[in-house]
Amino acid sequence: MPRIALYALVVCVLSVAAAVVSFVQGSWLGIVWVLLAGLTSNMTWYYIKRDRAA
Repeated sequence: MPRIALYALVVCVLSVAAAVVSFVQGSWLGIVWVLLAGLTSNMTWYYIKRDRAA
């Protein structure tokens, strides 16, 4: 697994945790965390697929 894919995966997991905490506290800021989780998830899959194709 490429290092950048691992970093993106870590950011994805942390942003999901932050989204859960935000929604539990009643904050709508969790929407931003969900969007960040989606972006980093796509980045993770992109770099994994790119590494396998190379």
